[in-house]
Amino acid sequence: MSVKSDKWIRQMAQEYGMIEPFEPYQTRRLNNLSVISYGTSSYGYDVRCSDEFKIFTNINSAIVDPKNFDASGFVDVRSEVCIIPPNSFALARTVEYFRIPRNVLTICLGKSTYARCGIIVNVTPLEPEWEGHVTLEFSNTSPLPAKIYAYEGVAQVIFFESNEPCEISYQDRDGKYQGQTGVTLPKA
Repeated sequence: MSVKSDKWIRQMAQEYGMIEPFEPYQTRRLNNLSVISYGTSSYGYDVRCSDEFKIFTNINSAIVDPKNFDASGFVDVRSEVCIIPPNSFALARTVEYFRIPRNVLTICLGKSTYARCGIIVNVTPLEPEWEGHVTLEFSNTSPLPAKIYAYEGVAQVIFFESNEPCEISYQDRDGKYQGQTGVTLPKA
């Protein structure tokens, strides 16, 4: 298994639609404004957060249960910024839609700009033949409100290519998050 380079990422995105929309190079400025970088980097792809957020709130005294998730614990927000309360979290999704090849596995890590502010970005691995918008979880570990910027970089996806395809892919297993669009809540 090997980590894939910027050249490989550009080729797979352009020839096979692995990432859509796709930025072939890292973008740090947009309309003459500084942004948190996104697009292809040396050995990965920096994803952007869309403007769709689900912010956790406890106004309904919901219990967080991954087997029986109560959506009333979230407030839906559509905005170019998301303010996450102290010691709370929010869900969002990537702007990019992914189609992972059968012989590829990805790992996604939060960008250091957010990590240095106490904001942790969590994403599970994107498995072989999974496709969809990636649901992002932002944890605000600080005692202060935290701001997330839509349409700017939030995490980096690193691609690992195997020298042989897997025996059973996410698509073969009919994975429950296959083809997800929008911010997707936990499914039992």
